[in-house]
Amino acid sequence: MMIALKRLPRSLLLRALGSSQQQRSKLHTKSPAQWCKTQQTTTTTQTQTPSEDTVRSIVDALRNGQRALGQPTSITHPHLIRPNELVPGVELTEFQSRRTCLMQGLKAYAESFGDEFNGRAAKSHMLVIGAAAKKYMSGKIPYVFRQSSDFYYLTGCLEPDSVLLLTIDETGAVQSTLFMRPKDPHAELWDGPRTGPEYAVHLFGVNEAYSIDTLSQTLEKRVVQLKPHLWFDLKHSELPNVTETMLGLCQSERPRLLPVYSFVENMRLIKSPAEMQLMRRTCEIASLAFNEVMAETRPGQSEHQLYAAIDYKCRMRNASYLAYPPVVAAGKNATVIHYVNNTQLLQPQELLLMDAGCEYGGYTSDITRTWPVSGQFTDAQRTLYDMMEQLQKEAIELIMQPGGETLDQLFETTCFKLGKYLQEIGLVGKHLSEYKELASQGYKFCPHHVSHYLGMDVHDTPHVPRNTRLQPGMVFTVEPGIYIDEKRTDVPPEFRGIGIRIEDDILINEQGKVEVLTASCIKERRALENVFKVKQTD
Repeated sequence: MMIALKRLPRSLLLRALGSSQQQRSKLHTKSPAQWCKTQQTTTTTQTQTPSEDTVRSIVDALRNGQRALGQPTSITHPHLIRPNELVPGVELTEFQSRRTCLMQGLKAYAESFGDEFNGRAAKSHMLVIGAAAKKYMSGKIPYVFRQSSDFYYLTGCLEPDSVLLLTIDETGAVQSTLFMRPKDPHAELWDGPRTGPEYAVHLFGVNEAYSIDTLSQTLEKRVVQLKPHLWFDLKHSELPNVTETMLGLCQSERPRLLPVYSFVENMRLIKSPAEMQLMRRTCEIASLAFNEVMAETRPGQSEHQLYAAIDYKCRMRNASYLAYPPVVAAGKNATVIHYVNNTQLLQPQELLLMDAGCEYGGYTSDITRTWPVSGQFTDAQRTLYDMMEQLQKEAIELIMQPGGETLDQLFETTCFKLGKYLQEIGLVGKHLSEYKELASQGYKFCPHHVSHYLGMDVHDTPHVPRNTRLQPGMVFTVEPGIYIDEKRTDVPPEFRGIGIRIEDDILINEQGKVEVLTASCIKERRALENVFKVKQTD
């Protein structure tokens, strides 16, 4: 059976990741990966380091084409992955640190309840997390595979149908095991090479690796040996065989399955220096792509063409693909917040709202810009755009200040400010003066939150409350918008059918400074108009 833990307070999770006051203070000033490396100096681990001969044989085999692995390496793809990196931007040791940190956190959390946790006195813990499954659009035609973010965060493994097993015993020793698809020449002829368990230990830095076919019997043995608490996210599992195995363990040993996503998400929330660099790069790629698309926009183009253009320009800068289906909304389509049909032609005098981002190295950007199709704002468009540009600027300046110490505070303050600005331009009655009244009016014109966490997923770490105090290492968006339906009768006609949103990606860096990762993406109104003029003279 599955036990659903209540939403865990962040303070409790942080306490689990640092059992002493000194450790907790270190955690707030270091990234999770750095903190884990500190902790490993006092914790016994048994990670196997491949011998020089083994590493040399693997490298030689890859260079000579005698061996192919299931994902790029620094040998096969030196233009993407540097030496010592397992995947673009992240070294193998960081993945090992994450695994150790997670298991130590689970153990510390359980021990904070005293002699018994979850109705049992066990001191050992076993965590199972599966990879994403391959998905098909029809028959044998697959979608582009994207790895489970949590699995990727802990392993760096890009292959489907794999499973990570982590255990920590009473002494605090952490063991990691990968289960992977075995080598299969016939399957690899059709779908490409597999790493196989033979090379998984050395490639991914785990202690052991076995064929996925042995998963069930191996887990049964570990449960008998350790009698551990079992951690498994039943609702998030994409692999039926893994789910069935875990449910079977519950029936035989009577432990309850404990969800682990809160712990993983709280680790992912605070970016390491390597992750910060990846966020800078994915945001830079999308920003430059946006600038080019904005400069090339002309009446008569279709929303679909601009969709293709932003996709192309991101990929040409080594992005894997767009991070989500983009919103490319011309004219009144921009008043539909999640408009993704992208089929209409662009007309003169219209605004074009584009919400798009890309994925690079497993990390995503998320930008929204709104600009005039013909290169010049109308008077009504200019009034609303200047208002939203100023509003977003003030929202960014509020970050980590009173009224902006959490994403929820930022949202409430922005709604109030929007209400005030709407009142100034005559779209909200002058008789309103109360904070709640003006905030409510602001929300009617911007009926969505103005921030969400960002990272490996676009709406990253969704179970972390937005009332969590902002701190170094966090990345999030700031995206106020205004949407005025063309059928509204309570606003002047010239404002109807206009939708505007301005969105930037924000990092609170290691020095506690607010860093706008998408600052190079043009948004100032005069600069937007000027980029069209420059393009026309080329």
